[in-house]
Amino acid sequence: MLQKDLGFTVNKLILGDNLEILKTLEADSVDLIYLDPPFFSNRNYEVIWGDAGEVRSFQDRWSGGVDHYIAWLKERVTEMHRILKPTGSMFLHCDWHADAYIRVDILDRIFGANNFKNEIIWSYQRWTAGKSAFQKTHDSIFFYSKSKKENKFNMLMEEYSENSQHKAKRFTKIVEGKIVQNYTDDTIREKSMRDVWNISILNSQSKERIGYPTQKPEALLERIIKCASNEGDIVLDPFMGGGTTIAVADKLKRQWLGIDQSAMAVKVTELRLQKQADLFSAPYTVQLHKYDYDTLRYKDAFQFESWIVQQFGGTPNAKQRGDMGLDGKTGDGTPIQVKRSDNIGRNVIDNFKSAVERFDKNLFEKNIAAKKPVGYIIAFSFGKGAIEEVARLKNKEDRIIRLVTVEDIIPIATKPVIGVHINELERDEKGSRKIELIAAGQSAAGIEFYSWDFKYDSEKGFKPSIIIDKDGRQIVSLKTGTHTIAVKVVDNDGLENVEIIKLKINGVVEQIT
Repeated sequence: MLQKDLGFTVNKLILGDNLEILKTLEADSVDLIYLDPPFFSNRNYEVIWGDAGEVRSFQDRWSGGVDHYIAWLKERVTEMHRILKPTGSMFLHCDWHADAYIRVDILDRIFGANNFKNEIIWSYQRWTAGKSAFQKTHDSIFFYSKSKKENKFNMLMEEYSENSQHKAKRFTKIVEGKIVQNYTDDTIREKSMRDVWNISILNSQSKERIGYPTQKPEALLERIIKCASNEGDIVLDPFMGGGTTIAVADKLKRQWLGIDQSAMAVKVTELRLQKQADLFSAPYTVQLHKYDYDTLRYKDAFQFESWIVQQFGGTPNAKQRGDMGLDGKTGDGTPIQVKRSDNIGRNVIDNFKSAVERFDKNLFEKNIAAKKPVGYIIAFSFGKGAIEEVARLKNKEDRIIRLVTVEDIIPIATKPVIGVHINELERDEKGSRKIELIAAGQSAAGIEFYSWDFKYDSEKGFKPSIIIDKDGRQIVSLKTGTHTIAVKVVDNDGLENVEIIKLKINGVVEQIT
């Protein structure tokens, strides 16, 4: 159900206005929604990436005070409620600036006050001194279900006290209001988890930290996802930000959908998925506003065929063999063929004409009588012979075959270019050679950031050691031997390019070409 709308895989990162995207999703199709919308603080620090989509969204939210902010959020939550399954739940993250308005004017009205489950208090340390009031060191997470009795919920366990040496190892399931428990070790001191969660915020030294200012800890999202979903369920984050929800959902073997107005949020989330990927990771797709030619032209053929047919508004053919060379069909069943090639020749037209006639002769004749296309061919470009034969078929035989370029369907842009300069520095105290790497990217859209993989392996793919580097400058210490380093540049359209550097360290630094 959801897969039909989202593409050939549910796991998808989408760049765009979440309101418009949510409207395209089917009702009752998502198990869990976590949203961390920008707080009503009217502070410039909320513009994190600074790209056009994020700035526009920021301006829209603050144009009319708190009433406007609530209206902006309410129409989005309305759509989220629609797409939740009857057993589904929502967790809305907010702080003191507008929490009362959000609960009363949005959540109680849309979900119903009877479907309120918890106000979870996320308590954390923040080393600031209060001058006229106590420190504000918590956020609220409102937990609502779509149905009071049917919501999916797995009770998590916690220790009796912070001093207990026993760790939480199990959870209790609640099914239709009944508690099911199986204790195998009476010595473990555990109880059902409370609604006050003491989880540290990410400090500057945290291994999780990627450089996203409002990044949430994975432990927080792990609790939410574990308690309100099971493996295989669909988790949605419509304000993706730094990608923590998606990263955790992927680790926990949930299906997921992430949406954000910022191209940089989409790319940072993609890099987090690349970093944690292993042989068991599920495939996913990324939907941007622009696509570069090389990525589309040389990606997996079957994936490209399915994807471009859907972008065209058609339904892809699930078969890879025995399909007469046809890759999909329009809403009325008219065949579509995809050629992941340039300069398509006349022979393709001849073969396609025969295939569409054999595919459904009645439809073929019906389209001819209605002077409608008997089929569509999608390719990167068409040669003179193909164009002339299509014109001849239309004029002489009343057969209309519509030629469609990929750029007619989606915008194609030029990906950024990148170069790397290497400076040798002194040896460090362990005898390793210190190297300065300076990356320089160019793009008409402007460069947003760089990402580095200091142990690049072509078989494993790009796995960033550093996800966000705004300056493109890194100093690393390399031991004697051969090293492969990859740097990725990302521009403001979300397009990317990679430069791979091979270095041999043996007294001096030698670049291997």
